[in-house]
Amino acid sequence: MNPKDQLPVHVIDTDDVDHNTSGNETFHDVLDARLSRRSLLRGGFAGAAGAVLSAWSLAGCGGSDDDAPPPAPAAPTPLTTLAFAAVPKSLADAVSVPAGYTATVIYALGDPLDAATAAYRNDGTDDAFDHRAGDHHDGMEYFGLSADGLSVDSSGSERGLLAINHEATSNKGPDLRSYYLHANGGTLAPRPASEVDKEVDVHGVSVVEVRRSSGAWGYVQASGYNRRITPLTPVQLSGPARGSALLKTRFSTDGTATRGTLNNCGTGCTPWGSFLTGEENWSGYFSRSATDNAAIDAKAVVSLNRYGRPQGSTSRHGWETAGADDKYARWVISKVGASADGTDDYRHEMNGFGYIVEIDPYDKTRAVKKRTALGRFAHESASYGKVVAGKPLAVYMGDDSRGEYIYKYVSNAAWSAADATPADRIATGDKYLDDGKLYVAKFNADGTGEWLELAYTNPVISAYATYTFADQADVLVNARLAADALGATRMDRPEWCAVHPLTGEIYYSLTNNSNRVVDAASGKQVVDAANPRTYVDPKGAATQAGNVNGHIIRMHEAGGESAASTFTWDVYLFGAQSDADGTRVNLSALTADQDFSSPDGLWFSRNTGLCWIQTDDGAYTDVTNCMMLAAVPGQVGDGAKTTLTYTKGDGSTLTVDTYVGRKPTADTLKRFLVGPVDCELTGCTETPDGKTLFANIQHPGEILANVADIATPALYPSHWPGNAGYGAGGATARPRSATIAITKNDGGRIGT
Repeated sequence: MNPKDQLPVHVIDTDDVDHNTSGNETFHDVLDARLSRRSLLRGGFAGAAGAVLSAWSLAGCGGSDDDAPPPAPAAPTPLTTLAFAAVPKSLADAVSVPAGYTATVIYALGDPLDAATAAYRNDGTDDAFDHRAGDHHDGMEYFGLSADGLSVDSSGSERGLLAINHEATSNKGPDLRSYYLHANGGTLAPRPASEVDKEVDVHGVSVVEVRRSSGAWGYVQASGYNRRITPLTPVQLSGPARGSALLKTRFSTDGTATRGTLNNCGTGCTPWGSFLTGEENWSGYFSRSATDNAAIDAKAVVSLNRYGRPQGSTSRHGWETAGADDKYARWVISKVGASADGTDDYRHEMNGFGYIVEIDPYDKTRAVKKRTALGRFAHESASYGKVVAGKPLAVYMGDDSRGEYIYKYVSNAAWSAADATPADRIATGDKYLDDGKLYVAKFNADGTGEWLELAYTNPVISAYATYTFADQADVLVNARLAADALGATRMDRPEWCAVHPLTGEIYYSLTNNSNRVVDAASGKQVVDAANPRTYVDPKGAATQAGNVNGHIIRMHEAGGESAASTFTWDVYLFGAQSDADGTRVNLSALTADQDFSSPDGLWFSRNTGLCWIQTDDGAYTDVTNCMMLAAVPGQVGDGAKTTLTYTKGDGSTLTVDTYVGRKPTADTLKRFLVGPVDCELTGCTETPDGKTLFANIQHPGEILANVADIATPALYPSHWPGNAGYGAGGATARPRSATIAITKNDGGRIGT
């Protein structure tokens, strides 16, 4: 996920910066006059009970919160209490899980995906990364196979495919080099092509077969299913924006294709068994000249600024400096050609990124498609609402930058149960993901909300003064600007979203916000009901301010219908240290076995119903490494109103009413796992029987103090997973992102 803006150990990413200058209202703007809404929320659940059992009976692509294939023969029993012993906080360079559980590394950066590729040496001399595991393992989904591996089996729990995002690669900005990939830490000015080729190829997606044999999980190196999708893989642009003038480049002069997928973060699984991956922090990979504005029209300048590439922007890794080859030239999005339509340069190249991408994990021959109908922004995950025959499908998404929005896509086609097992999964995606309506959320003062359609036919959009939209394709490519026009509610970096399989309620992690304040100021957001906290938090000798630890918000669609036009909301959990002020900070009354900071990954088990919360933090890392918690969630409106009081700079009082979900107990929220040094916990999926949980350890040892320290292994912040016995290097190994499989020693379901 993203570097967190207030953390000294992370680098600020331009995609995390607030590029939203629309002036649209924040929660503070709409909630000053907010009325109590507990009676409103109670009324919303009258019809929920009837939908519960049908929702629970939907099996997953292997247990994802985002999938909903055909009904299983018998519904698994949801867990109502957590029986394992909570894992204590830890600063150890190791993975800690509860007593009675085992975590096994099964797939790490550099692992070969075919018999012809050599074992990973992990010394910076390896190449052929388009045939190896990529870096920064992130979101993932499990897709079941039959026992013989020859066919799809949605209940297959001993053998399956993992589709895994590889979001990024470690560098310490402003230094451009991914130091752990190169023998000497890498070279600058210009970047050598051999180094750039490695760094490009470690991005993208893996599809890898995994199998349980003699009780132990591992990946299958020579499986015919294995493959990599990288930033150079041919990809089709699909949906309303296909062929748009905004997508024409030297590579695709008709605007129907691009190369690859980039900065893949969260995931999803469709009801027909395909994989969805979200392109998140992609804009930082591109560079623009300092004089480009004068060469392009004013409308293009507005778009580029809104998506974080003002003129003079430099790129994250300097890939454009590696040579004249077209695969390097594409990273320069300045106008350098003479054509009027951009078909002789890459001025439009960035418009081909920022989408939900659909991949058939079972079939290499099927096209990879970017689904433009779902809009272009910094996508995290894509979570399906409840799937009901005869009703349209809904996909929930968030735009992970400060001050951005929450979105929903609703298909025009009603769901047909026959499409759960199609002959062509990508063609089924055409039916449901290329034709529909995109909405953005507006949160009202009374605790309700509404979905606003991003439609060119809406005069508010077509007559928007800031940006003149040409057509619906323009609306989707510039979805952020269309949402600005509609007056959508600016949010605190919506990261992962997940849908409760029982209630259909939608959960979003709002990771943190160093710009949350009491007094209004440029570039800051004033505390409000949905973002009610700002406080000073110590970290060693330093301090941090704002909403340091983040929170999780949840929404209930009117009538429990995914295609509803209105919703209600509250806050599920507030991250905090257990010893923090319970009246202003630790509003969820977290104990030492529950406290966490910066929630990011968010996922529901369809087998157990548990909510899994993963952190990407730097605020609490003086006390503990990042972690993963299990929760038994309630429902919107199950808590109570709380009032916070602040003193403003002029001495006046600011009071903020907020609505806190029911406080967790020792049986409904526990820390389940703590990762190694400098890591992020991300990506979560399971086998359909609920007995194996897969999770990703991203970028352990991420921040090397100096690139020159690559020659001194003792200075690496982490040696995981080599120090756990996996791969080359042992106790002095270079750290590697990796996937782990977690099982219960007695063979039971995870969480018991």
